[in-house]
Amino acid sequence: MNATAEHELRATGLSCRRGNRVLFEDLGFELGPGQWLHVRGANGSGKTSLLRLLTGLARPETGIVAWNGVELSRAGEDYRAALAYFGHRHAVKDDLSALENLRLGAALDGRALDPRAACAALWRVGLRGRESLPMRVLSQGQRRRALLARVLVRGASLWVLDEPFAALDADGVDMVSSLVQEHLRGGGSAVLTSHQPIALPGGCSLELGA
Repeated sequence: MNATAEHELRATGLSCRRGNRVLFEDLGFELGPGQWLHVRGANGSGKTSLLRLLTGLARPETGIVAWNGVELSRAGEDYRAALAYFGHRHAVKDDLSALENLRLGAALDGRALDPRAACAALWRVGLRGRESLPMRVLSQGQRRRALLARVLVRGASLWVLDEPFAALDADGVDMVSSLVQEHLRGGGSAVLTSHQPIALPGGCSLELGA
């Protein structure tokens, strides 16, 4: 999907419970092209749980998440094609290289990925010269950079990024911020969690557990 296409992510009256504990309730927001949301909160406040609701990986206790006016349970392939999710537990094959993992991810998405485009994405996230190394020899920060490259090649309208700055050095933080800003300028939208301030213009902040 072209990130410049008109789109809207809307959450209305969301609540989420973990055991007997209510993480959040009556939560709502709207995101359109060029807009982003910073989800903040202490560990255990429900940040990752909220992102799982927004990606359709879990269902809310109450409330609705809709993409272009269609509830996620009915949005199906339209939403999956529009979404790029970067989480803590993205699986990679350690014996494959960053380049091979990137092409495999595209194949699982049902898309062919030109090797030159794959290399270009890996270079953009700072893995030039490491694209052919097995993932098992890369540092944690380098592994996360390789996963960010998968976000880049999806061409998605909506980026949902769970702690994208974790395990990155200062240059990596600046790189991610620049990539997100470029995505927003191109008409995309983003939802990010982070314990630290995000140097991006505009946007809205949502504090969980406040």
